[in-house]
Amino acid sequence: MYIFYITCLIVFSDFTYSQIQAEKITDLLDKPIYATSIMLDAEIIFVVEQDGLIKLIKDLELAETPFLDITDRVQTPFYPGDERGLLGFALDPEFKKNGFFYVNYVDQNNTSIISRFSSTNLIANKSTERYMLKVEQPYSNHNGGHLAFGPDGYLYISLGDGGSAGDPEGRGQNLNSLLGKILRIEPKENSYEIPLDNPFYNTDNSAKKEIWHSGLRNVWRFSFDRLNGDMYMGDVGQNNWEEINYQESNQKGINYGWNIMEGKHCFNPEVSCDSLLYEHPIYEYPNNANYIKTLIGLKQANRDGCSVTGGYVYRGDKMPEMYGRYIFGDYCTGKVWSFSNINGLIQNFKDHTADITKSMGEKSFYLSSFGEDYNGELFLINYNGSLYRIIPFKK
Repeated sequence: MYIFYITCLIVFSDFTYSQIQAEKITDLLDKPIYATSIMLDAEIIFVVEQDGLIKLIKDLELAETPFLDITDRVQTPFYPGDERGLLGFALDPEFKKNGFFYVNYVDQNNTSIISRFSSTNLIANKSTERYMLKVEQPYSNHNGGHLAFGPDGYLYISLGDGGSAGDPEGRGQNLNSLLGKILRIEPKENSYEIPLDNPFYNTDNSAKKEIWHSGLRNVWRFSFDRLNGDMYMGDVGQNNWEEINYQESNQKGINYGWNIMEGKHCFNPEVSCDSLLYEHPIYEYPNNANYIKTLIGLKQANRDGCSVTGGYVYRGDKMPEMYGRYIFGDYCTGKVWSFSNINGLIQNFKDHTADITKSMGEKSFYLSSFGEDYNGELFLINYNGSLYRIIPFKK
């Protein structure tokens, strides 16, 4: 009865939402995978490209000179679906004063690099790179890659399980490995410190003290609700389930179950597992699209997806009826959804795909990322080269 009640709550709740659409900013990008912005004398949008460039858009015009060019340091993707490259970018909370920013990339030795650069007048100085963290990647996939400063001022980092399939070395559950985790550090001049309240800081075992959460396969994008500090993580699934994981602002040290669990289910159904030992996702959906078909451009409109793209809780002011809703989607199918999180229960789930894709008018749409601007409005990014802003529906 309890499961049935929750299902009815999700499906039949009164939908109070505004229609949304995508408004194009530019289509002159190459493999864009993230965007954010700040307000100076005008809005400055930073767009990350996987090959190693960060480009600037001011007054809706793409600047000729990139903000940063580290194409000589990044492992350039050289086959369709290659997950390496420049993957994450975060502005220092005091960027306007100090010009610092942080990147997460896979270098040409297949090592994940978390480093800091300095910039002046919106031009980054490549010679100022300071390495925070280096993590060797055993395979070429599942690199995670996201960076974000939390409401507590610390830097959070996502690292995938190291790759291959099924996490063969069990790194997601190994607290002596940084792979398959969310990390939390405090950047310093030439390195970093570990916050004293990290969950494993005072343990006597071999657990890495940088770890904030564990049991994750490949969190591509995560975010914080700017109102209350709650954390949402889009963890890309293996064979059957894509998931959105959730952490209330007062929680830490959560084990989300991978590779014992995939979503709410035992990863290996032939081997029983105690699912009560692990935190279940707040939402999951079937991994039922074909990734190879995605790579060759075949549309799969009747499928849910095969690679979740985590998004944001909307806290802007241009779409009041979307306020407080978590917006996310899927890379493979271009689906865009949203829901309200009421005390840990999903309500008013909505599929926005038709409105979004119609307004875009793109022949193909690979939802590589969402982004949040300085004022809480949201960007939407097509890996094929386009950057959009999500706006209220225009008749």
